[in-house]
Amino acid sequence: MLTTLIISDLHLTNVEEDKIEFFDNFCKLHASQADQLFILGDLFNTWIGDDISLSSYNKIINILKDLTTNTKVFVMAGNRDFLLSKKFELESGCKLIIEPYILKQNSMKFLLIHGDSLCTDDVNYQKLKKVLRNPIIQFVFLNLPKTFRLKLTGQLRKKSIEAQSYKSEELMDVNQVSTDLLMSSYPGFDLIHGHTHRQKTHTEEKYTRYVLGDWSYKNGNAIKLTDKLEWLEIN
Repeated sequence: MLTTLIISDLHLTNVEEDKIEFFDNFCKLHASQADQLFILGDLFNTWIGDDISLSSYNKIINILKDLTTNTKVFVMAGNRDFLLSKKFELESGCKLIIEPYILKQNSMKFLLIHGDSLCTDDVNYQKLKKVLRNPIIQFVFLNLPKTFRLKLTGQLRKKSIEAQSYKSEELMDVNQVSTDLLMSSYPGFDLIHGHTHRQKTHTEEKYTRYVLGDWSYKNGNAIKLTDKLEWLEIN
Protein backbone atom coordinates (compact mmCIF):
# COMPACT_ATOMS: atom_id res chain seq x y z
CA MET A 1 0.00 0.00 0.00
CA LEU A 2 1.35 3.42 -1.00
CA THR A 3 2.22 5.65 1.96
CA THR A 4 2.49 9.41 1.49
CA LEU A 5 3.54 11.99 4.07
CA ILE A 6 2.91 15.73 3.66
CA ILE A 7 4.54 18.47 5.74
CA SER A 8 5.13 22.21 5.50
CA ASP A 9 6.74 25.24 7.14
CA LEU A 10 9.74 23.79 8.93
CA HIS A 11 11.67 27.07 8.51
CA LEU A 12 15.02 25.35 9.03
CA THR A 13 18.11 27.48 9.63
CA ASN A 14 21.76 26.50 9.76
CA VAL A 15 22.15 27.59 13.39
CA GLU A 16 19.25 25.79 15.10
CA GLU A 17 20.99 22.47 15.76
CA ASP A 18 18.11 21.10 17.86
CA LYS A 19 15.64 21.69 15.05
CA ILE A 20 17.90 20.09 12.45
CA GLU A 21 18.30 17.05 14.72
CA PHE A 22 14.52 16.90 15.19
CA PHE A 23 14.02 16.94 11.41
CA ASP A 24 16.71 14.28 10.99
CA ASN A 25 14.90 12.03 13.47
CA PHE A 26 11.62 12.58 11.61
CA CYS A 27 13.28 11.54 8.36
CA LYS A 28 14.83 8.42 9.91
CA LEU A 29 11.82 7.30 11.97
CA HIS A 30 8.89 8.38 9.82
CA ALA A 31 9.70 9.64 6.33
CA SER A 32 12.05 6.75 5.54
CA GLN A 33 9.13 4.37 6.09
CA ALA A 34 6.98 6.21 3.53
CA ASP A 35 7.03 5.84 -0.24
CA GLN A 36 6.95 9.58 -0.80
CA LEU A 37 7.22 12.83 1.14
CA PHE A 38 5.80 16.16 0.02
CA ILE A 39 7.14 19.37 1.58
CA LEU A 40 4.75 22.23 0.77
CA GLY A 41 7.03 25.22 1.08
CA ASP A 42 9.29 26.97 3.59
CA LEU A 43 11.43 23.97 4.30
CA PHE A 44 14.16 26.60 4.75
CA ASN A 45 13.78 29.88 6.59
CA THR A 46 15.65 31.66 3.81
CA TRP A 47 17.18 30.64 0.49
CA ILE A 48 19.13 33.31 -1.37
CA GLY A 49 20.42 31.21 -4.23
CA ASP A 50 21.81 27.70 -4.64
CA ASP A 51 25.36 29.06 -4.85
CA ILE A 52 25.20 30.41 -1.28
CA SER A 53 22.54 28.43 0.52
CA LEU A 54 23.61 24.92 -0.47
CA SER A 55 26.82 25.24 1.55
CA SER A 56 25.02 27.06 4.40
CA TYR A 57 22.50 24.23 4.72
CA ASN A 58 24.95 21.40 4.11
CA LYS A 59 23.70 19.28 7.05
CA ILE A 60 20.09 19.47 5.88
CA ILE A 61 21.05 18.70 2.27
CA ASN A 62 22.83 15.55 3.47
CA ILE A 63 19.78 14.51 5.51
CA LEU A 64 17.60 14.86 2.42
CA LYS A 65 20.12 13.03 0.26
CA ASP A 66 20.11 10.07 2.65
CA LEU A 67 16.31 10.07 2.75
CA THR A 68 15.93 10.05 -1.03
CA THR A 69 17.78 6.74 -1.32
CA ASN A 70 14.54 5.03 -0.26
CA THR A 71 11.84 7.72 -0.30
CA LYS A 72 10.80 10.04 -3.11
CA VAL A 73 10.90 13.62 -1.82
CA PHE A 74 9.00 16.41 -3.55
CA VAL A 75 9.64 20.02 -2.52
CA MET A 76 7.40 22.98 -3.29
CA ALA A 77 8.78 26.49 -2.97
CA GLY A 78 7.33 28.67 -0.23
CA ASN A 79 7.53 32.41 0.36
CA ARG A 80 10.86 31.99 2.19
CA ASP A 81 12.64 29.59 -0.18
CA PHE A 82 11.23 30.40 -3.62
CA LEU A 83 14.76 30.64 -5.10
CA LEU A 84 15.34 26.90 -4.78
CA SER A 85 16.64 25.71 -8.13
CA LYS A 86 18.19 22.90 -10.16
CA LYS A 87 21.41 22.58 -8.19
CA PHE A 88 19.36 22.02 -5.04
CA GLU A 89 17.62 19.13 -6.81
CA LEU A 90 20.96 17.65 -7.88
CA GLU A 91 22.60 17.93 -4.48
CA SER A 92 19.63 16.84 -2.34
CA GLY A 93 18.04 14.21 -4.56
CA CYS A 94 14.68 15.96 -4.16
CA LYS A 95 12.37 16.98 -6.99
CA LEU A 96 11.00 20.52 -7.12
CA ILE A 97 7.28 20.77 -7.90
CA ILE A 98 5.19 23.78 -8.89
CA GLU A 99 1.85 24.69 -7.36
CA PRO A 100 -0.92 23.88 -7.76
CA TYR A 101 0.13 20.23 -7.69
CA ILE A 102 -2.39 17.44 -8.21
CA LEU A 103 -1.98 14.39 -5.99
CA LYS A 104 -4.16 11.32 -6.45
CA GLN A 105 -4.05 8.34 -4.12
CA ASN A 106 -6.58 5.53 -4.36
CA SER A 107 -9.97 7.27 -4.54
CA MET A 108 -8.68 10.46 -2.92
CA LYS A 109 -7.79 13.57 -4.90
CA PHE A 110 -5.90 16.52 -3.46
CA LEU A 111 -4.72 19.91 -4.63
CA LEU A 112 -1.42 20.87 -2.99
CA ILE A 113 -0.27 24.51 -2.65
CA HIS A 114 1.91 26.47 -0.23
CA GLY A 115 -1.02 28.70 0.74
CA ASP A 116 0.20 32.29 0.47
CA SER A 117 -1.51 32.75 -2.91
CA LEU A 118 -4.87 32.57 -1.12
CA CYS A 119 -4.03 35.33 1.38
CA THR A 120 -5.49 37.89 -1.02
CA ASP A 121 -6.66 40.29 1.70
CA ASP A 122 -2.99 41.14 2.30
CA VAL A 123 -2.70 43.34 -0.78
CA ASN A 124 0.76 44.68 0.05
CA TYR A 125 2.15 41.17 0.42
CA GLN A 126 0.68 40.08 -2.90
CA LYS A 127 2.20 43.12 -4.64
CA LEU A 128 5.63 42.37 -3.15
CA LYS A 129 5.32 38.71 -4.10
CA LYS A 130 4.60 39.65 -7.71
CA VAL A 131 7.78 41.74 -7.81
CA LEU A 132 9.98 39.14 -6.11
CA ARG A 133 8.76 36.30 -8.35
CA ASN A 134 9.47 38.27 -11.52
CA PRO A 135 12.14 36.29 -13.44
CA ILE A 136 14.03 39.47 -14.35
CA ILE A 137 14.17 40.61 -10.72
CA GLN A 138 15.34 37.16 -9.67
CA PHE A 139 18.05 37.11 -12.34
CA VAL A 140 19.36 40.50 -11.20
CA PHE A 141 19.29 39.46 -7.52
CA LEU A 142 21.10 36.16 -8.13
CA ASN A 143 23.86 37.98 -9.99
CA LEU A 144 24.50 40.48 -7.20
CA PRO A 145 27.60 39.95 -5.00
CA LYS A 146 27.01 37.37 -2.28
CA THR A 147 27.66 39.80 0.58
CA PHE A 148 25.12 42.25 -0.85
CA ARG A 149 22.52 39.51 -1.22
CA LEU A 150 22.98 38.51 2.40
CA LYS A 151 22.63 42.11 3.58
CA LEU A 152 19.60 42.81 1.39
CA THR A 153 17.84 39.62 2.48
CA GLY A 154 18.34 40.53 6.13
CA GLN A 155 16.88 43.98 5.57
CA LEU A 156 13.83 42.59 3.73
CA ARG A 157 13.23 40.02 6.47
CA LYS A 158 13.42 42.71 9.16
CA LYS A 159 10.86 44.85 7.31
CA SER A 160 8.61 41.82 6.84
CA ILE A 161 8.62 41.08 10.59
CA GLU A 162 7.84 44.71 11.36
CA ALA A 163 4.98 44.75 8.85
CA GLN A 164 3.46 41.55 10.26
CA SER A 165 3.27 43.08 13.73
CA TYR A 166 0.73 45.58 12.38
CA LYS A 167 -1.38 43.08 10.47
CA SER A 168 -4.51 41.45 11.84
CA GLU A 169 -4.86 37.68 12.11
CA GLU A 170 -7.66 37.80 9.56
CA LEU A 171 -5.52 39.70 7.06
CA MET A 172 -2.82 37.04 7.16
CA ASP A 173 -5.24 34.12 6.76
CA VAL A 174 -6.60 32.74 3.50
CA ASN A 175 -9.53 34.50 1.86
CA GLN A 176 -12.57 32.24 1.66
CA VAL A 177 -13.80 33.65 -1.66
CA SER A 178 -10.38 33.16 -3.26
CA THR A 179 -10.21 29.61 -1.89
CA ASP A 180 -13.68 28.73 -3.16
CA LEU A 181 -12.80 30.16 -6.57
CA LEU A 182 -9.65 28.04 -6.76
CA MET A 183 -11.43 24.86 -5.75
CA SER A 184 -14.28 25.46 -8.21
CA SER A 185 -11.77 24.56 -10.93
CA TYR A 186 -11.04 21.24 -9.22
CA PRO A 187 -14.38 19.54 -8.48
CA GLY A 188 -14.04 16.45 -6.32
CA PHE A 189 -10.68 17.55 -4.92
CA ASP A 190 -9.74 18.45 -1.36
CA LEU A 191 -7.11 21.09 -0.57
CA ILE A 192 -3.91 20.74 1.47
CA HIS A 193 -1.71 23.76 2.23
CA GLY A 194 0.54 25.40 4.81
CA HIS A 195 1.86 28.96 5.16
CA THR A 196 -0.60 30.28 7.76
CA HIS A 197 0.72 27.96 10.53
CA ARG A 198 -2.88 27.33 11.63
CA GLN A 199 -3.16 23.57 11.72
CA LYS A 200 -6.78 22.60 11.29
CA THR A 201 -9.28 20.68 9.18
CA HIS A 202 -11.93 22.90 7.58
CA THR A 203 -14.99 21.13 6.19
CA GLU A 204 -16.54 23.24 3.46
CA GLU A 205 -19.66 22.52 1.43
CA LYS A 206 -17.86 21.08 -1.61
CA TYR A 207 -14.39 20.24 -0.32
CA THR A 208 -12.28 19.82 2.80
CA ARG A 209 -9.32 22.11 3.45
CA TYR A 210 -6.45 20.69 5.48
CA VAL A 211 -4.04 23.28 6.90
CA LEU A 212 -0.60 22.10 7.98
CA GLY A 213 1.05 23.75 10.96
CA ASP A 214 4.62 24.92 11.39
CA TRP A 215 7.41 23.08 13.23
CA SER A 216 9.46 23.82 16.33
CA TYR A 217 12.57 22.02 17.59
CA LYS A 218 10.43 19.50 19.49
CA ASN A 219 7.03 19.37 17.77
CA GLY A 220 5.85 18.91 14.21
CA ASN A 221 2.85 17.70 12.28
CA ALA A 222 2.17 15.79 9.10
CA ILE A 223 -0.64 14.39 7.03
CA LYS A 224 -0.36 10.67 6.30
CA LEU A 225 -2.12 9.17 3.32
CA THR A 226 -2.62 5.44 2.83
CA ASP A 227 -6.14 4.28 1.96
CA LYS A 228 -7.31 7.13 4.21
CA LEU A 229 -6.10 10.47 5.53
CA GLU A 230 -4.87 10.93 9.08
CA TRP A 231 -2.98 13.55 11.06
CA LEU A 232 0.35 12.72 12.65
CA GLU A 233 1.78 14.68 15.56
CA ILE A 234 5.56 14.44 15.55
CA ASN A 235 7.36 14.82 18.88
